[in-house]
Amino acid sequence: MDKNRVEGTKHEIKGGIKEAAGKVTGNPAREASGNLEKNAGKIQKEVGKANDEARKQHR
Repeated sequence: MDKNRVEGTKHEIKGGIKEAAGKVTGNPAREASGNLEKNAGKIQKEVGKANDEARKQHR
């Protein structure tokens, strides 16, 4: 498994927590920051999936 998948998942979870905390506390900056981190994690995870798929095809 590509490390981007693991790191992406971590960022996705961390961002989701930040986003929720921002909503609960009424802090729009934290909410936006969490949303950005969550989406960046999703992208990083997809890059990892693509890397894994590329490795499978070269075998």
